[in-house]
Amino acid sequence: MQSIKPFVPQAPRPCIFEQVYFSRPDSIVDDLSVYEVRKRIGAELARESGVDADMVVPVPDSGTPAAIGYAQASGLPFELGIIRSHYVGRTFIQPGDQIRHLGVKLKHNANRAQIAGKRLVLIDDSIVRGTTSVKIVQMLRDAGAGEVHMRIASPPTRNPCFYGVDTPERSKLLAAQMDVEAMRAFIKADSLAFLSIDGLYRAAGASVGRIVDRPAYCDACFTGDYPTPLTDREGRGDASLLPDFVS
Repeated sequence: MQSIKPFVPQAPRPCIFEQVYFSRPDSIVDDLSVYEVRKRIGAELARESGVDADMVVPVPDSGTPAAIGYAQASGLPFELGIIRSHYVGRTFIQPGDQIRHLGVKLKHNANRAQIAGKRLVLIDDSIVRGTTSVKIVQMLRDAGAGEVHMRIASPPTRNPCFYGVDTPERSKLLAAQMDVEAMRAFIKADSLAFLSIDGLYRAAGASVGRIVDRPAYCDACFTGDYPTPLTDREGRGDASLLPDFVS
């Protein structure tokens, strides 16, 4: 019996944020160790946006493997400058700002004896609304940190996901509303830098970086290049509703 294949074959584009955040660090995704990919992400960050500092501090737990990679590549010591409570869930998906603020306070505590008077490279996986970043930077300053240089283990999240991830609309995404310098001022860090999209692809095993016309992953949250047409958003006459492509 002849099979019927009405659709044109499509190359798979799995979610690249699995490598950044969603998958457990001990997972194997696309034959790659997620833990090793995240360490390579940190190494790419160190090469792209290194800064003079005394230590590398992760935002636990999602920033930890990247912070290890950054520390190894930069030669700076890795320290647990933030201690996380494991009894509080994810804060970025909580429904209100007040609840998210409370969640951050309950979830993280500064390791004051370790960070007082020190220049910190603070590593986190991403910035969504910016709520968590503001609170963590202030917490570290209140604990006596001399400088806080924030480094993000992914490109700026400028576009919402329509494939099942609970990210907010563009108007709630900090990177969709501000450039990097404005974001730095908003979170009150001494400096702020994000991993480039090519650096992310290199960490995930693509030596040439992202191939614009043949990306290996869905990276729409960073680039606006959605694998499927957004037919329910097109034709409304409002350009602000449509994704901005960032090459």
